Amino acid sequence: MTALSSDVKVLVVGAGAMGSGIAHVAAAAGHTVYLYDTRADAVHSGRDGIARDLRFLVDKGKLAAADADAALARVIPATELVAARDARLVVEAIVEKLDVKQALFRELEALLPADAILATNTSSLSITQIGAALARPERLAGLHFFNPAPRMKLVEIVSGLATEFAVADTLYATAKAWGKVPVHATSTPGFIVNRVARPFYAEALRVLGERAASPATLDAALRDGCGFPMGPFELMDLIGHDVNFAVTNSVFDAYFGDKRFTPSLIQQELVAAGRLGRKSGRGFYDYRDGAERPQPQVEEPCEGEAVITVVGDLGPLAPLVARLEAAGVEVRRRPREGESTAAGRGWIEVGVARLALSDGRTASRRAADEGEPNYVLVDLCRDYMTTPRLTLARGDICSPAGWDAVVGTLQRTAVTVGRIDDVAGMVALRTVVMLANEAADGVLAGIGSAADIDTAMRYGTNYPLGPLAWADALGVAFVARVLDHLREHYFDTRYRLSPLLQRIALRPEGRFHSA
Repeated sequence: MTALSSDVKVLVVGAGAMGSGIAHVAAAAGHTVYLYDTRADAVHSGRDGIARDLRFLVDKGKLAAADADAALARVIPATELVAARDARLVVEAIVEKLDVKQALFRELEALLPADAILATNTSSLSITQIGAALARPERLAGLHFFNPAPRMKLVEIVSGLATEFAVADTLYATAKAWGKVPVHATSTPGFIVNRVARPFYAEALRVLGERAASPATLDAALRDGCGFPMGPFELMDLIGHDVNFAVTNSVFDAYFGDKRFTPSLIQQELVAAGRLGRKSGRGFYDYRDGAERPQPQVEEPCEGEAVITVVGDLGPLAPLVARLEAAGVEVRRRPREGESTAAGRGWIEVGVARLALSDGRTASRRAADEGEPNYVLVDLCRDYMTTPRLTLARGDICSPAGWDAVVGTLQRTAVTVGRIDDVAGMVALRTVVMLANEAADGVLAGIGSAADIDTAMRYGTNYPLGPLAWADALGVAFVARVLDHLREHYFDTRYRLSPLLQRIALRPEGRFHSA
């Protein structure tokens, strides 16, 4: 695999934020870059934006002033496409309209050398469909950067049905030479990131639709508990609900109404009201001057217990016991009768209550199944030993004394305890397992390898772990069990188990990645 040499000239069509960002990346890597837009003022604005970004890097000590000047000098404003006829790589970053892109690439195909690579930065359109308008569609591939292009590491190299492997291979090597983290993907709706990320928004919206907790409380469960950079409601406000809702609808329609991608009525209402998030001043949160930011719910201090009993294998919840021991709580242990070796099916006895990690059932359901009225569930955390926040749910018949015993005991570890209503899978757990399920389907469909999909989600969305690596850490069999319980609870094919995830769950020590 050989990258394009730095003496290859690059044409970037579209001088908006994304196009100028891509031009910045290519120029910084040593290429002469033609920056073209149908509006001359956009070209100059785009180049000025590159200059500002380069100066910022110089001011931060991340780039020498001479290197910044040299990179900017390599960005050549182009008022006509013919001025860039010697370019051997073109990256298109114009409006997301199929007919407009097809017309542009037909023009470029006739203008540029026969060995020129044609690349589109589309985030939603089919590479195959764009290429269908060309005489040689094998020259076309997706080169999908993430915004802002100079700072975001991920680049999806997307192959359409006709894309030559050598073209995708060259783009992969070139993106890597430009300091990016490239992944290969097949042209399907949403590619990797925009498809696999849908559950991050969808599950939180569904939990909100059940009125389980406020957006601030749900955001805290995923951000503070699981290490996501932002909670889903914060992130949707940042992206813009018009954009996020449009992407969800696009993926939903492209997959013929698959219920996994069903858009949210809540988000539809926000869009209809013009509450688009930060850019309009209001979304789930209020960003207007003087508005007070709502805080996540926090439980009042309780007494707690000095002694707890661990019954059976706690699986991913085990580090919480070490945290309680470190806080001075006496821990006793006994096997679970009849299932002493069942991984992850144990619990903690705290006074009159039973505390367990959610497994996709509600606390009320588990209380009925296990004959234990005082049932409390804890949501998934990235690291129970260090998490600043734990999110709990109590069964409908759990007594105040049982609840207080659990809350007070956990508070001994200096953790903040929040509460959501008793919904199946809580919020963080159901989000993570649905991300893993979607990623597994992506592998099964050949959209990307397990390694590429996890890499894409790490670098394209800054997730703390790739979804499939997270499934491995939790135990794929546990993830499958949670999904089965969610499907049983909702009677909804949205939670149907990916055939690949099911197969791996059935294997001894089944994993997506080798240990």
